[in-house]
Amino acid sequence: MLVNLQSKVMTAREAVKRFVFPGAVLGMGGQLIGRIPMALAHEIARQGIGGLTIMGCNLSISMDILVGAGLVQRTECGTGNLERFGTTFAWRRAIEAGKLVHRDYSHLAMVSRFLAGEMGLPFMPTKSLLGSDILNKHPDGAEGFALMNSPWGEHEPVVLLPAARPDVAIIHAQRADEMGNVMIEGFTAHDVEMARAAKATIVSCEELVSSEETRRRPELTAIPYLYVNAVVEQPFGSHPSSVYRSYDYDGDHITYYQACAREGGQKYQQYLESYVLGCQDFDDYLERIGGVKRLHALRQAMLRMM
Repeated sequence: MLVNLQSKVMTAREAVKRFVFPGAVLGMGGQLIGRIPMALAHEIARQGIGGLTIMGCNLSISMDILVGAGLVQRTECGTGNLERFGTTFAWRRAIEAGKLVHRDYSHLAMVSRFLAGEMGLPFMPTKSLLGSDILNKHPDGAEGFALMNSPWGEHEPVVLLPAARPDVAIIHAQRADEMGNVMIEGFTAHDVEMARAAKATIVSCEELVSSEETRRRPELTAIPYLYVNAVVEQPFGSHPSSVYRSYDYDGDHITYYQACAREGGQKYQQYLESYVLGCQDFDDYLERIGGVKRLHALRQAMLRMM
């Protein structure tokens, strides 16, 4: 097998322009308010790439911003919320208004779908949805799942879930090297299976390290380079969510975002213009939310918990 050892390091603008396209199926990494790929989501919003289908287990604030910017036509996930900060309001409003199609799955069902995509299988069997309203009230079940009896044992029923193969996945991690070896500390959520299933993967990271370092500690690599197409070094690239061992979530900013998203209308559009669309890049956004002083406080808050 020929190995491409060329550097995959790009800016967020370059990576998004190269791999994200109108109508793409976009897989989003992270969970709730942890390790959300915010820098990459902001860049997609600034480039105005629309008609997106977004997949993930828990689709958080990154998804909500793209929905609020009018760039999403469909979502498939376990839930959309920001943990104790409440639901994703732009997303909920779009579904209620009939502007967005949503297909509901459990978190485990979504991981199973990515696992099928990773393995090159057309579907993945599971029993986790049996007896749930996800099956009982699904609007068009033939497309989203199928039921069958096992051909072995007691012939008990199983659910067949269609494989999920995103056109591009976006993930934020603690570290990556220039080749695309990705090190994730703490929870991995569905990121590993999703990256292996996706046709292309963009990874933003807190720190770009050398390939020599990843070779010294190969057991720390969660996603190897052959599944990664672009690496973007972006410190605090998950703000306002947290990154384990790097910084805590920014509760004040999440609360402010949620207030704007709940009200919608002009207030929400002002948020998008002030903190996303009107920013030159994610570093500009970080300055607007408080800069070095605010970010240092979030880093210190994480260190106190360790």
